[in-house]
Amino acid sequence: MSFSHDGPSNPQKPETRLVTGGRDTKGQRGFVNPAVYHGSTVLYPTAEDLHAHRAEFSYGRHGSPTTLALQDVLMSLEGPQCAGVGLAPSGLAAITTTLLSVLKAGDHLLVTDNVYRPSRNFCNGMLARYGVEVGYFDPLVGAGIEKLFKPNTRAVLVEAPGSQSFEMSDIPAIAEVAHARDALVIDDNTWATPLYHRSLDQGVDISMQAATKYIGGHSDIMFGTISANAKTWPLLTEGIRLLGVCAGPDDVFLALRGTRTLSVRLAQHYRSGLEMARWLAGRPEVLQVLHPALESHPGHAIWKRDFTGASGLFSIVLKPVPQKAVDALLDAVKLFGMGFSWGGFESLIIPFDCDPYRTATKWSPGGPTLRLHIGLENVDDLKADLERGFAALKAAV
Repeated sequence: MSFSHDGPSNPQKPETRLVTGGRDTKGQRGFVNPAVYHGSTVLYPTAEDLHAHRAEFSYGRHGSPTTLALQDVLMSLEGPQCAGVGLAPSGLAAITTTLLSVLKAGDHLLVTDNVYRPSRNFCNGMLARYGVEVGYFDPLVGAGIEKLFKPNTRAVLVEAPGSQSFEMSDIPAIAEVAHARDALVIDDNTWATPLYHRSLDQGVDISMQAATKYIGGHSDIMFGTISANAKTWPLLTEGIRLLGVCAGPDDVFLALRGTRTLSVRLAQHYRSGLEMARWLAGRPEVLQVLHPALESHPGHAIWKRDFTGASGLFSIVLKPVPQKAVDALLDAVKLFGMGFSWGGFESLIIPFDCDPYRTATKWSPGGPTLRLHIGLENVDDLKADLERGFAALKAAV
């Protein structure tokens, strides 16, 4: 499903556009929410209309009034550089659709070494089988990425920050180098969302999100979005159509519902996450906190320059302890669930180790690592929960 919008930029603030975008109360007969259109077939009134494909909607796979409402909101959020937004049934589908839309056999793709692991698996698997050459780079390379370019380099895939190790790439510097060589820049912008990071304004050509996370916000949908500038929107539109990518109407509606409260939810995740990060930085069990909004983070200056906020996701490095002690912590906490997603209302915790699959950099943090998502619970309760976990960790050493 894809949608583009050529209207004038709206002067309203993003928080307001999240509430008002995609709404037509008169057309919706007074209701504040649009209807959910379940359908595949669209009928044409005359043979002439059929032959000319003269209709606002041609087939369910290509969109409906419900999808248009969501895409209108997302375009407003992305800013004036956004020429269109595609919708996908998952965040990974958004990534794979984007890469298949802009790459061809013989192309070279540069990928940040802290990329989402399923993205890496797709690059090393399907893209490699289709004849696309993939190389990985240090996420801190900045303008030095110039040395890695080849005559056939077609695109650069960035992710700032990386969703496990949280390095901050200098996206504007990378984009300047890439565009000087007629290459595209693709950004996985799931962590901050366009509310806190308008990557298209910073030289990115295509910005993706796993809208399963903060756009949905309630851990009840799988969803992806792909926002493109004017240069890449035609490529993306063609890719979406040829691949048959679409999202189900009920998930579209839930994503639309999630956008209405995104600003207040993300603000709470930001506040609570930063408070928890600062508290954890003072814990005797913790060696380091990997949160870009902390002044101690190596990428803090880039975060402060390019972002207007942070989400609830960050990692910590524990001081060296046996694995059984880490497992004791994980088994002791009650409010922090163990699960491989984030962005919902609930707090989560998982152990991770980047070292086995990194190829351009060495991951050696100095101790066991845990990724935390700070949900919407009371932070004092979350601190008490982790204190229970730390007590179990100590007892197991």
